[in-house]
Amino acid sequence: MKYLIGLVLLIINIFLGYLLYANIQEPIAFQKEKKIRKEAVSSKLVDIRNCQEIYRAITDKFAPTFDTLKMVLRNDSIPFIKELGDADANEEVTIIKTFTLAMDSINALGIDLDDLEMVPFSDNKKFSIDADTMTYQQTLVNVVQVGTRYKEFMGKYGIPKYAKYDNSYDPNKMIKFGDMNKPNISGNWD
Repeated sequence: MKYLIGLVLLIINIFLGYLLYANIQEPIAFQKEKKIRKEAVSSKLVDIRNCQEIYRAITDKFAPTFDTLKMVLRNDSIPFIKELGDADANEEVTIIKTFTLAMDSINALGIDLDDLEMVPFSDNKKFSIDADTMTYQQTLVNVVQVGTRYKEFMGKYGIPKYAKYDNSYDPNKMIKFGDMNKPNISGNWD
């Protein structure tokens, strides 16, 4: 009988030890996975922002859809203005407008346009994209916003339960760049 009680207590101790280990590992695994996934998504958003800036250099506005963005970047050229001569040295200045294929810039940045709108670590979910114009301080400006919610790419960690391990974590919060209410193309992941 004494050995049976000892064996039951040993099994209970092993089970409690496992629970303690699992409770310690869960927040560590969450933070590690959150960091990996957030870096992948923010890197993709930087690529999309670079594409939007190239698009704006071509069209003077932001792309409202990924299809429009990709079509222009694949088929158009970026205008550049070159000045020959030095006005400060009393030389005649000649202005030359040249063009470079947008795809050359995209390739140089290492951006893949084929899956540009796809959110990493999601089941083929796409970033939301919105672009428009607005009046800001009595001036008509172009605005853009591209992003996704944490729950879209956090997998099993995309539920409110994990907020107890990180006070700033909210699975419904957007990770994005840009703002539809002011001319700003900064990202909120920093």
